[in-house]
Amino acid sequence: MHAERLWDAFPDARLEQLGPRLSQGRIAAAPCKLLATHREALGGLPATNRFIVVPVIFYCELERDRLLRVRAFLDLYDAAVQLGVLPGRGTLGEKALLMLRGFGLRAGR
Repeated sequence: MHAERLWDAFPDARLEQLGPRLSQGRIAAAPCKLLATHREALGGLPATNRFIVVPVIFYCELERDRLLRVRAFLDLYDAAVQLGVLPGRGTLGEKALLMLRGFGLRAGR
């Protein structure tokens, strides 16, 4: 169900390998990047028609050379910045957002 909604919102989504796959026993990790254009609404967010590039690490558990479990780790904040939903890191908008969340201003930023 989640994958279907993502395919609907990003119909041209594709993965490109970023580095070698690492494996040890039943565990494998695959670094790649997701490239896609936001073409349809997703979770109340209307289509932005913006192209995004998001690094992803797939952490996989194998059993008898088949995928048993797969988890994807990606930077959702960066994806939201690329889609124009959240302010970029280090910007005045990010500082305002942090203040509203109760973190105050950070030194050196």
